[in-house]
Formats: sequence, structure tokens, C-alpha cells
Amino acid sequence: MPRFSAHIDYLFKERPLIERIDAAAAAGFTAIEGRFPEGVSAADYRRATTRNNLKVLGINTPQGGEGEFGLGALPGRQDEWRAAFAQTLDYVAAVDGLAIHCLAGMVTPERRRKAEDVFVDNLKRAADQAAAKNIKLYIEPINQRSVPNYFLYQVEHAADIIAKVGSDNVFMQYDFFHVQIVGGDIIERFKKYQPLIAHIQCSQVPVRHEPNEDGEINYPYVFAEIDRLGYPFWVGCEYIPSTPRTEDSLGWIRQYGVNPRN
Repeated sequence: MPRFSAHIDYLFKERPLIERIDAAAAAGFTAIEGRFPEGVSAADYRRATTRNNLKVLGINTPQGGEGEFGLGALPGRQDEWRAAFAQTLDYVAAVDGLAIHCLAGMVTPERRRKAEDVFVDNLKRAADQAAAKNIKLYIEPINQRSVPNYFLYQVEHAADIIAKVGSDNVFMQYDFFHVQIVGGDIIERFKKYQPLIAHIQCSQVPVRHEPNEDGEINYPYVFAEIDRLGYPFWVGCEYIPSTPRTEDSLGWIRQYGVNPRN
């Protein structure tokens, strides 16, 4: 049976961040993930996860300036990336987290060739630094409809980047929402690249609500199939609840053993 984590920048957003951690535990989750928690100290974050007995699966690198979506592939911004990555690495280590999602950023078409060289070089350096602290790196293809000009949007490109980095500490984060929008064929592509995939995320297409059957993706089939294929890692719930109160959107997950704590 798949194991599910709560993405606390999508779920429980009706509460302040630390209260989202408490709410995720109360709803029955045993793991969380999220963006870089600006304004929340690692000590406070760690206290909240510890008292709730929650695993911290992954935290994103900072998005950068206003309107940006990461720094990892941006030519001329390498010093900013290195500082942002160091900040994230220290934070993830302090909260006993498993991984860092390295946001590539938005790149115009004429800069894509240079951006690839920058991204590969940045990841090579970061992979060694993270490995020294037993922390994995993730890269994620993100569709350009949601994030225009995002550098990394194809699964196949992510696999090629991982090969060029040449580290056994860089993996793919495979989000069914983005993969469905960029090419579909989500299960066959999952099978092909499964050895590279260390984390999955899910939400319905096209509205990004909870992963039930009210959309393009038949999630009961998808979850059964990844289970049959022996996927051993977590599935992140990165969706926008269709209800004002997150807890009211969780009916779909009860069949997978995620139930409110007493």
C-alpha cells in the first residue's frame, strides 16, 4: 500500500505553518514535505515534527526573488544558488530531513543551452555536499503551463540531467500532475524511469485538486500500479483542497490507511 505524506504548502494552508505540521499529524499523516520555510527557524520546525513523530521527507531550495521559481539553472546566478543551497542543506540537516528538491528556475529559450551547463555543474557540487550529510537531492520536471519557462519540464530531460551529473545521490521527483500535462503516458514513463525515481507527488488534472477520480487521472489504478511495481518510497499529497477546510478533502485517502489520530 502506498505511503502518503502531506505537502504543507498546499494542505492545511488555512493555518500558520507550524500549526499545519500539527494538523497533518492529527489528520493521520506520518510524514511531511514542503517549500523552504521562510521565517520559521529550524529549531521550531524540528520541535513541531518531533512532538508529532513526523518524518521530514523533503524541503525545496528557496525560490529566489519575487516571481522566480528557483536558481539552480540560472546563468550568472551561481553564487546566489550556492548560498541558497547551503542555507537549505543546513536547515534540512537540522530538522533531520531526507532530501532537498533543487528548483531549477525559469529560463528563456535562448539561454537554455547555457542553463543546462550551469544546472549540471551546480548539481555536481551540491550532490557531494548533500551526500556528506546523508541527504538526497531531487530534481523535478514541472510543466510550463503552471510555471512558464521553467527549465526542467520533461521527464526524459530530467533523466538526461541525472546522467550528466553522474552522482548516485541525485534522483527524480515524479509528479503525476506535471507528467500528465507534459506528454501523459504516466505509468509507462514511470516504469521506464523507476530506478531514478525516489519520490512521487500527486494531484488531479487539470484542476490540481485531491487525487480522486474526478479528473483525467484514474488514481485508484495509478496507486495500485505503483504498488504492484514495488515502488518503495513516499507519495506526496501536493494538491489544492477543493474544500475550505483541508480535512474535508481527505475522504479519498482513508482507504490507504491515513486516518485521524484519536
